[in-house]
Amino acid sequence: MNLFRTSNKDKTGSVSVPDAIQKLRDIELLLQKKQDFLETKIKKEENLARRHAKTNKTLALQALRRKKRYETYLQQVDGTLTTVEMQRETLEGAHTDKLVVESMKVASQALKTANKKLNVDEVHNVMDDLAEERDKALEVSEAISKPVGFGFDDIDEDDLLKELEEMEQEEVDQQLLNVELPSTSQDVPASTSKRKERDRPRDDDEAELAAMGQWAS
Repeated sequence: MNLFRTSNKDKTGSVSVPDAIQKLRDIELLLQKKQDFLETKIKKEENLARRHAKTNKTLALQALRRKKRYETYLQQVDGTLTTVEMQRETLEGAHTDKLVVESMKVASQALKTANKKLNVDEVHNVMDDLAEERDKALEVSEAISKPVGFGFDDIDEDDLLKELEEMEQEEVDQQLLNVELPSTSQDVPASTSKRKERDRPRDDDEAELAAMGQWAS
């Protein structure tokens, strides 16, 4: 630690804030070491007084006097250290605020410079141009998606509907033609059917006799 080192100075010749903060930290370290030293001395003198309290009161009293003196020094060091810590903390806070303000100034200046290069009317014009170009792109996409130029746009919707109706009518007619008529044999009673089967051989015999009669004559 070097409390007498050459400090950095600003253009006015005064010590810079970071350098001043570092000096205060060095002083804090020195005072803390002084505290440790005095506390050790106080403890030593207290033990000496206790040891000679019954055997040698003179030595015991001398030790207590030194102990009181060290305690007084320690109180002074404690007060000084508290003051230095408060000063350092205040200086650090001020330095932080200064940096924040400087940063805000730089940001403000940069924003002003950027705004000088921008114009509200120009921004609106740019947005209008973007909207116009977007509409053009949509029109192009829509035009490409339509089958234009291949004869499809000449088709009459009424003709298509008429053709569809004819196809549907043809389908109905075909279904009607495919319907099977009920068999008449199913409606004839079973007894009638059996009677016809019995009468069929008789009819055949009569026809054969008639043919033989014609041949004989």
